Amino acid sequence: MALQISELKDLGRERFLALLSDGRETRVSTAMIADLSLYSGRELEKEEQEALFFASALLGCKERALRIIGARPMSCKELHKKLLEKGESEEAAESCIEWLLERRYLDDGQYAAMLVRHYAAKSYGIARVKQELYRRGIAKSLWDEALEAMPEMDDKVFELLCRKLKTDTPDRAEMKKATDSLFRRGYSWDEIKTAVNRFNDEVAGRD
Repeated sequence: MALQISELKDLGRERFLALLSDGRETRVSTAMIADLSLYSGRELEKEEQEALFFASALLGCKERALRIIGARPMSCKELHKKLLEKGESEEAAESCIEWLLERRYLDDGQYAAMLVRHYAAKSYGIARVKQELYRRGIAKSLWDEALEAMPEMDDKVFELLCRKLKTDTPDRAEMKKATDSLFRRGYSWDEIKTAVNRFNDEVAGRD
């Protein structure tokens, strides 16, 4: 059944409210008006109605996505999940993300490098950084390049170990507690062993 556009009400900021003959209404943009040839009195067949409602849903989805990534950067996967949680359809979310990628509003490579710098600055090891990249949905194909931003952490591991040990001559239990903590921060046992040996040479071994 054909529907008629009863009125296009100007909302300002290049947005209009399309009032339809069946009582429904939907927001449209000036670009949509041009692309879909919309005007008051225009009759829309079923396919045209579907195109209008999808374009309107996508418009709202794009506006929501821009607000979300304006608040904090995120990966494509994170944004996709967030849009679905907010009630956007799968089709609208996917089309929206493609639109953002085309305009470089989303860039998982840059985001991955930013995450590496952020967690390295918080003194986390490479294993923990990789956990964050995985948790945030960054494709593994982007990990190697992003991890090039990871600085050498030997001095940091040693510094953290010294900070966690309360004495220059820790017992076995205290040393295990400290090294387990470093492992949970993402450091490898090789890195930790190097730090322990340095501690024994430079701190515990002092006269």
